[in-house]
Amino acid sequence: MLLLRRKEGLRVGDVNECLRHAEGPGPRCGELQRVVNITLNRQAVVPDAGRIAEAKAQPELGPKLLFFSGGSALNEIARNLKQYTYNSVHLITPFDSGGSSQVLRNTFDMPAVGDLRSRLMALANEEGSGQPEVYRLFTHRLPKTSSDDLLQAEFSDLLRGTHPLLAHIDDRLRRTILELLHGFTAACPAGFNLVGASIGNLILTGGYLSTGRTLEPALQLMSRLVDVKGRVHAAVDQTLDLAAVLENGQEIIGQRQMTGKEVPPIASPISDLYLMRHGQRVARETVPLPHSNRSHIQAADLICYAPGSLYSSLFAALLPAGTGQAIADHKGPKLYLPGLGTDPECPGMTLAAKVEALLSVLSADFLAQPAVSDLLSAVLCDPTHVTPQERAEVEDRFCVPCLSVPLVSPDRPDVYAPERVCEALVSLSA
Repeated sequence: MLLLRRKEGLRVGDVNECLRHAEGPGPRCGELQRVVNITLNRQAVVPDAGRIAEAKAQPELGPKLLFFSGGSALNEIARNLKQYTYNSVHLITPFDSGGSSQVLRNTFDMPAVGDLRSRLMALANEEGSGQPEVYRLFTHRLPKTSSDDLLQAEFSDLLRGTHPLLAHIDDRLRRTILELLHGFTAACPAGFNLVGASIGNLILTGGYLSTGRTLEPALQLMSRLVDVKGRVHAAVDQTLDLAAVLENGQEIIGQRQMTGKEVPPIASPISDLYLMRHGQRVARETVPLPHSNRSHIQAADLICYAPGSLYSSLFAALLPAGTGQAIADHKGPKLYLPGLGTDPECPGMTLAAKVEALLSVLSADFLAQPAVSDLLSAVLCDPTHVTPQERAEVEDRFCVPCLSVPLVSPDRPDVYAPERVCEALVSLSA
């Protein structure tokens, strides 16, 4: 049985100040707090069989679980989440700087849509009434090895509505899809590179261009087309680049340049993460948290800082001004689910160092340091990946409980078991 507790009195600034003057791994929690008030919110069992059964019986009434994330790390969990709730909310980073998304960004000066489309597809209803034919179309990519003539021929089949993937789609939906594709084509310059293009990205771009260059109406339209069981929103609807300064002074511009997936891993830890527009750093207050996203944060039954690349996925989603304040104003559980394995963006970082970095990003909105408990309630730790010593360090330094919960499957110990994660989140939601 796990006890969810709310602790008052410890502030992010207190943690940082004590750590600067402490020798060794860090002071005990009691040494950091002048007054510790512990309020028992409720007892929670993980997994909670009753809550899980209730959610699976009526997912349309399931808990409002809100995720800050980007990339594909959460997609399998999101796909499984549809069994438990249709009310999850996903605030996704639109700063991807590679692949099909980057070609579209360069051509139309628009936010990256690939991660948004990917999460929409993870949450799509893939059965019966969910138009599985539309799902297959939106997840289709044009070949990377075909000749230009073959690429153009396949794309022409799509525009005429004669492509096999369109054959069994309802007439009304087909007309809407073709309107969006033709809208994309009308704005597309000659010689646009279709190699490896995601059809879903092209359709979403057509929606973006036809709705006054705004993402939200396009995302809502695509959500209806594939009967998305949840809500997907961009962290911010602006065309921006992610950038970082490393501790060695090197500047990295572009999300793909810091992930270590397509280029060599960064050689030094990240000391500063920020946003750029047309090569210039932008003031944080010029990139505010959208009002609708603030409303979703306030309405959530649980907030999850999701696994994935720590800086370019998770922290990037937290950069809009006002995000930390909105999270602090939220009174429900706020859980950090660390990524498994080695993250090339975090050379030499311990779990405690990642928690410290997370709290630092979330504290950017405040003149006076917020209470740690206002920003983070607990860390979910699979016992096969996080040692007792690592858990103790986090608990001692930040007074944040590390909940030891089995979250990986025995046959795939290197990745989270989606059903276990979903059941833990449902069990711990307010």
